[in-house]
Amino acid sequence: MTGKAEEIRDMLAPTVEALGLELLGVEYAPSTGSAMLRLYIDKEAGGVGIEDCEAVSREVSAQLDVEDPISGNYTLEVSSPGIDRPLFAPAHYARYVGQSAKVGLKLPQDGRRRLQGRIDKVEGGSIVFDVDGKPFEVAFDNIDKAKLVPDWEALGLAPKKPNHKPAKKK
Repeated sequence: MTGKAEEIRDMLAPTVEALGLELLGVEYAPSTGSAMLRLYIDKEAGGVGIEDCEAVSREVSAQLDVEDPISGNYTLEVSSPGIDRPLFAPAHYARYVGQSAKVGLKLPQDGRRRLQGRIDKVEGGSIVFDVDGKPFEVAFDNIDKAKLVPDWEALGLAPKKPNHKPAKKK
């Protein structure tokens, strides 16, 4: 997260928590004309519904109008993290140890800017991934963006493989 996104997250987290939800993270993309502010919310049980997004949007909009942390126009989006949820904090990686993630790095490491691997462990300020059967340790501060990679087969959502048998020769 950028400095501005962290500032906004810190400001809005108590408001979101007061609604019984968790503010997982904030994405802020400034641009000429109109910036984009996206909030990812979650809750313990039942998943996030449209009503939750609407409630957070209403409360947060009022707070943003009063505190005015963004100069100029912006679009506010409130979203559930979805099945390919973004990972914003070391605690998120620890929660999903054993699952696969796609990661973009701020600075290249071992000649890589991107990697995909299984989250093995969180140690201090580092996340250890299993990439191609080898440990790959990344400082959390060097992670630009990361999200889980869903296991579509385990979820029962993978496309069915055709039961294709070769024709017999006569």
